[in-house]
Amino acid sequence: MDNPDINVTKLELNRHGHKNSDSAAVGSSTNPSRLSSRLPGFYELSIRERLAVVAGLAGLSETDRFHVGHFGSLNGELADVFIENAVGTFSMPLGVATNFLINGKNILVPMAVEESSVLAGASHGAKLARMGGGFKTSATLPIMTGQIQLFLKSKCDFDEILSAHKPDLIAFANHGHDRLIARGGGACDMDWHYIPEMRSVVIHLYIDTREAMGANIVNTMCERVSTIMPEILPCEIGLRILTNLTERRLAKAECLIPSSAFDSPEYKGTDVVDRIEKAYLFANYDVHRATTNNKGVMNGIDPVLIATGNDWRAIEAGVHSWACRDGTYRPLAVWRKTLQGDLHGSMEVPMAVGVVGGVTKLHPTAQASLRIMGNPDASTLAQIIVATGLAQNLSALRALASEGIQRGHMGLHRKNLDMLEEWASRASSNN
Repeated sequence: MDNPDINVTKLELNRHGHKNSDSAAVGSSTNPSRLSSRLPGFYELSIRERLAVVAGLAGLSETDRFHVGHFGSLNGELADVFIENAVGTFSMPLGVATNFLINGKNILVPMAVEESSVLAGASHGAKLARMGGGFKTSATLPIMTGQIQLFLKSKCDFDEILSAHKPDLIAFANHGHDRLIARGGGACDMDWHYIPEMRSVVIHLYIDTREAMGANIVNTMCERVSTIMPEILPCEIGLRILTNLTERRLAKAECLIPSSAFDSPEYKGTDVVDRIEKAYLFANYDVHRATTNNKGVMNGIDPVLIATGNDWRAIEAGVHSWACRDGTYRPLAVWRKTLQGDLHGSMEVPMAVGVVGGVTKLHPTAQASLRIMGNPDASTLAQIIVATGLAQNLSALRALASEGIQRGHMGLHRKNLDMLEEWASRASSNN
């Protein structure tokens, strides 16, 4: 079963769209352009067999096979759980951002990212914020939002009908979720709106998911409630699923940095504060600037999400939707000069993260990352993540407003360039 020299015919590989019983063994070098990516039964193979197939199709060297096929802190069983058609793992550097003081507590923040300047920027931003007392953070209750779409078959007073049935619908959603309710969670509210272009009523079901991100809980409850909607309204059922725009699950961070923190031989701190505020205003009125500004915020947020096994793609979608909630895409972080001439920064964004379930619970590095942060609950983790995004943005704007982004960025990037030049030189000499 684990023989790495299985033949491509075992997978019915096609050459020019036809089976070929004379195909070479996948462990040998082949021309990928002559083989099809149509691989029936690929998912049923063992990881070693899948890797052998891919190596053969792509003509991978033994060195390539080693780098693709090793598992680091994972094992084959976990890799097979986390991803379909697993062949190995992709390693990401894991670092620890320092200097964070959040609600008076010192926090080390693990970040998984491949760009050296990101972690350095977060640490520097946290150092600046620390000079004004650090970050003050807060979070709402962990309320996720599920959507149930209904297509009305005939006119009816759906608002009056749904209002009358609302308590019963919430109770029906909670049926069978006794453990969640015992922990203080469960469906807690419901509202709805009408899309006239589709003659569609969309119900929003609000669910407190406690320490979990809660996607499965929300989807289960939405599907359950949808089953009885035709008994209440003359309707057909559309989609029943969560939304990643979690408007009721927000986390906020703010900081106050004295202007003296920006003093340097080249710049007065008061001038830097003025320039940072103008950089924020530039992003507030220019969508091109806002886009890159917010990318900088996510430079801080995404690596912490990845390090803790949370769904960074869901957070990205929700955060960027939140950035244009008034119809115009705007910067996530707000920076203003105070009457005293200091700099105040704040940011509030959707942050649906969990510390139980899924990858977060199963991935050993994700568990270690949570321990590095002091085993936060979901609310505290959300606050740490938002503070990291605010710190990252602060560091970037300070650089842009003073010496320019390239000095620090390229200084850190120089090591990468030097390594590339060294490898190129080795390859040239070997040839």
